[in-house]
Amino acid sequence: MRLKYSIIYNIALLLTVVSYAQTGKQKKADYLFEKLSYSKAAETYYDLINKKIDTINASKKLGDSYYNLRNPDSAAVYYKKIVSNPDIDPIYYYKYAQVLKGIENYDESRIWFKKYAESGGTLSENSNDSDFLSKVNSDYFLKEVKFNSEYSDFGAYEFNGTIYFASSRNTGVLTKKKYGWNGQPFLDIYTTQQITDSVVSHKNKLKGKVNTVFHEGSLTITNDGKTMYFSRNDFIKNNRGTDELGITNLKIYKASYIEGKWKNIEELPFNSSAFSTGHPALNKNNNKLYFTSDRPGGYGGSDIYVVSINENGNYSNPENLGENINTAGNESFPFLDANDKLYFSSDGHQGLGLLDIFETIENQDSKVIGVKNIGKPINSSKDDFSFFLNPDGLTGYFSSNRENGMGSDDIYAFDKLPQLIVEGTIVDIETKKPITNSEVVLVSPTGEQIASVVSDKNGHYEINVDRGKNYGIKVLKEGYIDLTSLISTKRIDNNISKITENIELNPKVIETIQDAEFYPIYFDYNKAVIRKDDTNELDRITNFMVNKYPNMVIKIYSYTDSRGSQKYNLKLSQERAIATYNYLVEKGVEPNRILEFKGLGEENLANNCDDKTKCTEEEHQLNRRTEFIILGN
Repeated sequence: MRLKYSIIYNIALLLTVVSYAQTGKQKKADYLFEKLSYSKAAETYYDLINKKIDTINASKKLGDSYYNLRNPDSAAVYYKKIVSNPDIDPIYYYKYAQVLKGIENYDESRIWFKKYAESGGTLSENSNDSDFLSKVNSDYFLKEVKFNSEYSDFGAYEFNGTIYFASSRNTGVLTKKKYGWNGQPFLDIYTTQQITDSVVSHKNKLKGKVNTVFHEGSLTITNDGKTMYFSRNDFIKNNRGTDELGITNLKIYKASYIEGKWKNIEELPFNSSAFSTGHPALNKNNNKLYFTSDRPGGYGGSDIYVVSINENGNYSNPENLGENINTAGNESFPFLDANDKLYFSSDGHQGLGLLDIFETIENQDSKVIGVKNIGKPINSSKDDFSFFLNPDGLTGYFSSNRENGMGSDDIYAFDKLPQLIVEGTIVDIETKKPITNSEVVLVSPTGEQIASVVSDKNGHYEINVDRGKNYGIKVLKEGYIDLTSLISTKRIDNNISKITENIELNPKVIETIQDAEFYPIYFDYNKAVIRKDDTNELDRITNFMVNKYPNMVIKIYSYTDSRGSQKYNLKLSQERAIATYNYLVEKGVEPNRILEFKGLGEENLANNCDDKTKCTEEEHQLNRRTEFIILGN
């Protein structure tokens, strides 16, 4: 699937008005479609279908036109007409499944995803799992934005109190060239000071040389406020670039802030007219630039890449962020928050509809090991993209073409609950001294490990948790008894960001057992009954365990002589182990202090009396025994 129209889905620009000798509606429709003029192509394909001209092809192309216009309701109508055709390309099973998600028909969507997979198509993990929908929680709350228009508005980015955004509004302009893809005016960058500003017109356009007659869009600004990186169609110094099909793709440019205006526009060296490069985003130190591109060698339609910015201003070669982030679908609109956590949009990961916004999951070494859908209300069944979070980590913006908006795309503001952290200090219960390098494991109520950290030199630990849940905090440290502390984040006030859970560990007491030596007891031939002669030894063991060493733990192993089958001897020895165990427990030994009682049959003979050796009854007797292993105290 192509990227969202132009700056949003980073492909192409129709630069010329269709003017050619008509040779029929069919040819005209295909021409418009190939030139990415989907709005006009849709009208022409609709006429073809009404006149019953090549209805299968026209329905495919009309569905594709609505698909690229991000109109899943209409696309679903025409995809439904063609997917039952036995000669249809299986990619339409996938497209149909996608637009069904876009209209929240998740059960039907799952059926067509399955059919696509059965036809040989590749799906990302759980891409068709609608059960996921009920499991996504969110800490975001939406706020009203008044500067949206009836046109496309997206890409809000706040810097030093000014909100920058892209818009195709034409308020205050008598004439403005329209974009063939969706029939709207071309995008420019605007500014405003507050989300309650309801009058944003051509007077609010970015001052300087950034805006042109073509598309300008998503941007990022360096920490010092002197340099802006932004997306624009391949156009600089009045020269327009095209690929071999005559399509003008996206490129990233930079501008310098001079005397209140953005000037000195420069193209970045890793652009190309042959593919699109856009959606720039800087890390917190401004030495890495992330972006979207559909350049060759990626995983799918568009991927996210990064380049390093050297001290001399040069750029490294683009590096693909890899399969943990990029999929066979489309990834776009990267953004890094104040802690360098990456957010991006994707239609290839498990989502609620079309494009959803995701955040990366990192391990303790800051390596990305997965992604997480940030859920409702940020994500919806439609396109959700261009996420931005202010340095405070609590306010920001995103864009969406969801229902009940002002225009085709709108900007939404949000408040975010602060990250909830469980923190505390781990100390020795007796000395009260901090315990360093304790492993602190966050577990679910069912015992599943969620995350882990290690206490620092002061015994302090911190671990992130979600609100509205129950957890266990399990602490492990050699020389101490393991401890699990139960905590709940339910009914925690929204303003609270930390819960303190201090933990005291009990040291394991290891006594030296100097005078404890337990002797074997013996059994009569083919018997598993405790002999009277051996009760004295068992009573002595009981006295040690109950009275002298109340923390002692042991294991019991029982054996037979070599006579009889191995299977029978294994059963007989197990009966002897059980008899021994029962005697000790009945005399007062706690069952949990006998860690194991097991019959081993004729293994570990005490002498050479195997099946091949003739032995006396006294010699066989030495093998009919139970032994006791002292493990510690």
